[in-house]
Amino acid sequence: MNKAEKEIEEKSIEVLKTIFDPEIPVNIYDLGLIYFVKVKGKMVNVEMTLTSPNCPVAETLPLEVENKIRFLEEVDDCKVEIVFDPPWDQEMMTEEAKYELGLL
Repeated sequence: MNKAEKEIEEKSIEVLKTIFDPEIPVNIYDLGLIYFVKVKGKMVNVEMTLTSPNCPVAETLPLEVENKIRFLEEVDDCKVEIVFDPPWDQEMMTEEAKYELGLL
């Protein structure tokens, strides 16, 4: 990964930290819903999951991720793939998220 791609990756993660799961007051990155952010050139690919397959924002949350990352000046396009393997669980959350939710 070159310097420009690394910068795009970091900015994309910053954006992800501004997007919140509507049912849990923690951003989707700290919740552990983001499995990876890969940058190639000016293209960003995000693999993420949801807290459950029946999540009420299953259709809108990936679009929000795509649109907000696409808004970055350095990005030409963003694709989000939703996966459920491995399934999400509380162990995927950052220490900060667990603390915010009173799990520590």
